[in-house]
Amino acid sequence: MNEPLKFKPFGISSLILVLVGWGGLYYLITQTLPYVWARWGFFVLAFLALTGTILPIVYFFHKRFPDETPVEANVIVRQALWFGVYGATLAWLQLGRLVTVYVILVLAGGLIAIEYFIRLREKSHWKPPVHEDE
Repeated sequence: MNEPLKFKPFGISSLILVLVGWGGLYYLITQTLPYVWARWGFFVLAFLALTGTILPIVYFFHKRFPDETPVEANVIVRQALWFGVYGATLAWLQLGRLVTVYVILVLAGGLIAIEYFIRLREKSHWKPPVHEDE
């Protein structure tokens, strides 16, 4: 039940996200005009690229600094997704020139608080200990 997480699934997912995200962004920026669908495509591809880039880093941090209970794969993926949401949201806000230091800090603080409360909720679920009779 508590076997350590392997890097291979995260590495494959990360590689696919990075190739699609950064490759799509390169194509979109160099080959298209900034119409509505290209802008929406930019945000989707930026989200994919940032999530794929940060996924191995989040995995490494959880391996390097383990908690008392090992995290599950969904926690690592969710935290990488938060980074993608954060970066894509900042890019979207930059269109309206709404990005300031305060917006950057408040948005980061809000996402950190959401993740903190989700992790707190996950840890509060009591599970009875499993004793194997041998």
